[in-house]
Amino acid sequence: MANDNVFSLSSFFGHVVIHKDVSVTHSGRISDHEIIPPEYGKQSRLIWALCLASVVIYINLYTVQGMLPLIAEHFDVTGAHSTLVLSVTSFTLAFSLLFYAVISDRVGRLKPIVISLWLLACSNLLLIFVTDFDSLVWVRLLQGVLLAAVPAIAMAYFKEQLAPEFMLKAAATYITANSLGGIFGRLFGGLMSQHLSWQQSMGLVFIVTLIGVAIVTFLLPRREIKPHLVNLSVKPAKLAKLQQDLQGFWGHITDRKMSLVFIIGGLAFMMMVNQFSFIQLHLMALPYELSRFNATLIFLCYLSGTFASYLSAKWIVRFGSIILFKAAFLLMVLGTLLTLVDTLWAIVLGFLITASGFFLTHSCCNSFVAIRAVNHRAKATSLYLCCYYLGAALGGPYLMVFWQHSLWQGVVVGSLTLLAMLALAICLLSRGPLEKPA
Repeated sequence: MANDNVFSLSSFFGHVVIHKDVSVTHSGRISDHEIIPPEYGKQSRLIWALCLASVVIYINLYTVQGMLPLIAEHFDVTGAHSTLVLSVTSFTLAFSLLFYAVISDRVGRLKPIVISLWLLACSNLLLIFVTDFDSLVWVRLLQGVLLAAVPAIAMAYFKEQLAPEFMLKAAATYITANSLGGIFGRLFGGLMSQHLSWQQSMGLVFIVTLIGVAIVTFLLPRREIKPHLVNLSVKPAKLAKLQQDLQGFWGHITDRKMSLVFIIGGLAFMMMVNQFSFIQLHLMALPYELSRFNATLIFLCYLSGTFASYLSAKWIVRFGSIILFKAAFLLMVLGTLLTLVDTLWAIVLGFLITASGFFLTHSCCNSFVAIRAVNHRAKATSLYLCCYYLGAALGGPYLMVFWQHSLWQGVVVGSLTLLAMLALAICLLSRGPLEKPA
C-alpha cells in the first residue's frame, strides 16, 4: 500500500529468473521466463515511469484521508462518516486488482496503465463539481477502479521488461515511491484542508495528477515485450482462457496456508490504516486541539514502517516468517495500547511502533505469497492485494461503530479485537510445514 508498500524486496527479486537467450517452441510460444530485455536507457525510463505512476496513485488514494475534517465540514457530515470516502475507494480498488491481473495478460501491460491514469486525471474534474456527500462517494467508487491498474500490473511489467541487474534498483525505487506517495498524499491533503476550500483543493489535485500522468506517459516505452505469444496464428479459445484464469485463482484460494496469509494481511491493514483516520479526529479534539495540518503530521509515523520493510528481507532470511509474524503482532499490540496514554508523545511513539509492526507483517505476507505461488503468481499477488485493500474498506465502517460509542478508547478496543483474530490466524499458519507439498 499503501503506505502502501505493496511489495517487499525479497518478493520482488528473490524469485525472478530472466534469460537473455530466447528459445521459441514449435508452437511459436516463448516461456514467461525467457524474455529479451530492452535497451538500458529504456529500462531506466520504465523504472522511473512506474515509480512516478505509483506516487500519483497513492496521492489520489490517500489525499482524502488528510482532508477528513474539511470533507466533514464541506459536506455537512460527521467526522466518522467522512472516513467512508477512503473505505469505498479501497473497496472497488480491491476487486479491480483481479480484473487488471487478467486483462493485462490479454492486452499487455502498457495500455491498461496509460488509459487508467488519464481517466483518473479526468475523474478529478468531477470531484471539483460534486455538491453532496453521496455524489462524492460515487466518484470515489469510480476512482477505486482506475487506481487499481498500476499496483496490479507494475511488478509483472518489471519482471517482463527488466534485465537482472536492474531488478534491485527497480525494487528499492518502487518501494520508496509507494511509501513517499502515501505519506505525501496525506500531508498534502492536510495542508490543503487548512488553507484551501474543497473546490480549490480538488483543482490542485487535478493539476498535480495531470502533470504526473503526462510525465509518466512520456517516460513509458512506446512498445513492450510481450512474452506470452510470438505467433498469434493459434489462439486458445476464450472459454479455455477463462477456465485457466479461474483455476489459477481457485488454486490459491483453496491453499490453506496461502488463504491464511491473505487473511493476515487484510486484518492488519484493516486495523492500521483506519487507526490513522480516527486518530486525526482524536488529535483535533480536546485536550490536544491540533490544527488540521498538524494532525496529519501523525502520518510521518509511516516512516518507521518504511524502514522496517527495508530491513525485512534480511530478517526473513535470518529468522523466518513465523517468528517475524509473531514479533510484528506484539509490536502492533504494544503500539495500540500506548496510544491510550494521555500524552501526545505516547501517541506518536505508539503509532511509530504500530507502523513498524504492520509493515513487517505486510512484507512477510508478500514474501510468503511470492515463494509459495509456483504458478499463477500474478493472480496470487492480486488476490493478496484484494484482501489487503478489502480490509481497508471494511475497517472504516467497523471502527466507526467503536468511535461513535467510546471515541478513541473505543477504536483501541475494536483494534484489539482485530488483533485477537490476527493472533489466531498466525497460530494456524504456524502449524505444520510452510512449504507447499509437491
